[in-house]
Amino acid sequence: MKTKIIKSLTLVSALLLSFSASALKDDSQQPINITSDNQSLDLENNIVTFTDNVVITQGSILINARQVTITRPNNGGGGKEKIEANGSPVTFQQQLDNGKMINGRANKVNYDLGSQYLVLTGNAQLKQLDSQIDAEVITYDVQQQKMIAKNSGKGRVKTILYPSQLQQK
Repeated sequence: MKTKIIKSLTLVSALLLSFSASALKDDSQQPINITSDNQSLDLENNIVTFTDNVVITQGSILINARQVTITRPNNGGGGKEKIEANGSPVTFQQQLDNGKMINGRANKVNYDLGSQYLVLTGNAQLKQLDSQIDAEVITYDVQQQKMIAKNSGKGRVKTILYPSQLQQK
């Protein structure tokens, strides 16, 4: 039982590392700390749920959520874990190798480790310094490093870029 919990908790690191390909390299080597007001484990369905004031840290990474659920496929299923974070909003930040911080928020964050696909839904925003992207949905393909921001009839995607900040190293 303890091994399953530890394995499930280590999956959170995949979510944390997916937010930026150029994140601090030693973040992935740091311990993952998860605090919440409540935690539950469903061994039969391989689900770990953290609720109420969930705070996840690993190195420079900080995630705040109302609820984080990690689902592992049943034995022999051959699939990969899925992580879902909910909040009003879920917020995260991480320091990049160049020293800049990346911040994000969304009402819901889903990460499928099998497809390495991250989806931020509901008032989604990614921000670095003063540059930012706002959309109803922001998706990120971790392997291909491709991002798509879209709105479904609720206005337009908004991007603000400051060229001088983008060129800073």
